[in-house]
Amino acid sequence: MSFQSQALSRIDVHAHYYSARYVDLIESEGCNCGACVKRDPRGPIVDVGPLHAGPLRPHFFDLDLRIAAMDEQRVSAQFLSLTQPMVYWAEPSLARRLSAVFNDDLVTAHERYPNRLFGLAMLPVHHAGEALGEIERIAKAPGIRGVYMGTCIGDMELSDPSLFPVYEALEAASLPIFLHPLKVIGMEDRLKQFFLSNLLGNPFDTAVAAAHLIFGGVLDRFPKLDFVLPHAGGALPFLIGRLQHGWTVRPELAHMEKGPETYLGRFYYDTVAHSDDALAYLIQQVGPQRVLLGSDYCFDMGYERPVEVVEKQAQLSAAEQEAIFSTNAARLLNL
Repeated sequence: MSFQSQALSRIDVHAHYYSARYVDLIESEGCNCGACVKRDPRGPIVDVGPLHAGPLRPHFFDLDLRIAAMDEQRVSAQFLSLTQPMVYWAEPSLARRLSAVFNDDLVTAHERYPNRLFGLAMLPVHHAGEALGEIERIAKAPGIRGVYMGTCIGDMELSDPSLFPVYEALEAASLPIFLHPLKVIGMEDRLKQFFLSNLLGNPFDTAVAAAHLIFGGVLDRFPKLDFVLPHAGGALPFLIGRLQHGWTVRPELAHMEKGPETYLGRFYYDTVAHSDDALAYLIQQVGPQRVLLGSDYCFDMGYERPVEVVEKQAQLSAAEQEAIFSTNAARLLNL
């Protein structure tokens, strides 16, 4: 479809969705892989080891409630994505079926609201053969414009060569990768209390994932593959100077021809910073052309008024503001 500025003037690229069929499949077949679904009056609760989701309230499932919330937020379109527990805990066949069920439900959501809802597909990337088959199946599916991936894949970092065939296929298909924290550092020990696994673990895990993509040569090896970092890049924009200094003095980074600072502009970033000053700093660091509107719908850690967050950035021109609202996403996601 062609991009129409009036129809898609506020594009939210960070919005979470669970499909009932995905949860049902975990409930019926996931127990052999350690998954458990509890039916709570407030909504289903999904647990897979340390990964926990729920109670998942109706807004995660009900498309009509979602559209009403989008109207209230002044959001024209959302890109729907899964979050934990994703599928990396499942054996290959089940992981592929969980991905396919969720991706098919993304297509259904798009077909119901073709100008409002689009999808970021789930892939069983811990089994490259299954992932490649799913990429081939969904690459041209209606409404699918990118894929979603954890900041780590089980115990595998994003620089692991076993992921390279997946990256190659996504680059060839022009499907950008949106990252999201999943099994974050310290979530089972030092960050277990006080919701620190989210408050601190999420932004630092994003920085770790980005560092692996930089230092592991992924961005150089796949120059046309785009990566989007959640939560305004997490800790990365604030620690890039430390990474840069490390590159100048540490033998572990001697293989790098260019310093980490040169890669900061290779990523896209959403606006979920939870600080006007932090968002302003991000925009200053990477430029408004690399920033995308996001809400983290519909978690309590998300924005209820994502558009207003950008409108408060008084330093932005009208064109720069519009780039963050829609133009950047339209270009990246082929709208």
